[in-house]
Amino acid sequence: MHRESDVGPRYSPISEVKRLVVVWLVLGVVLLLFELHHLAFYALFGAIGSLAAALVAVFAPSAVAVQAGVAVGVGLAGVVAVRPFVSKAFEVRHGHGARGVHGGLVGQEAMTLDQVGAAHLVGHVRLAGERWLAVSGGGGTIPAGTTVLVTAVQGTTLVVWPLDDIGGGAPGIGSSGCDEAPDGADGRTT
Repeated sequence: MHRESDVGPRYSPISEVKRLVVVWLVLGVVLLLFELHHLAFYALFGAIGSLAAALVAVFAPSAVAVQAGVAVGVGLAGVVAVRPFVSKAFEVRHGHGARGVHGGLVGQEAMTLDQVGAAHLVGHVRLAGERWLAVSGGGGTIPAGTTVLVTAVQGTTLVVWPLDDIGGGAPGIGSSGCDEAPDGADGRTT
């Protein structure tokens, strides 16, 4: 004689619904936590898409493809249609005026690691713990160990001025004395 408890747990459609809903909710929470760390407003819409998929999972637990489609569709729609406005509002409210990755470097202080000169003498600086290619904005040579100010970014090369020279003929931040990065310093081939 077999009793029901000897056979093992029975399949329950309710448990499948709960499992899928929990998976989508956990994914949404993980994406929200990621968003709180980065504030780029991509993961936020992925999280909203995951929450929308969790809602679909409540009503259609076996339609996993539909759930994934809803997650992707809602996420993409948010990134394309809403993210530009959210990003602009956040920037205006919080004053984060950095123009992308490189725009945030302008105005930062760095330390020369070796001799930095004009286009013919590309050197290196340490900025935010990273080594960057650098050229002198004034065309003169800057010795190693000098504190400099980043005045422009050209490709992957920083244009720098020694802090001692700031105010004595250095161009305004964001402009530079030369139009192009030295040959090869910006990753382009000529």
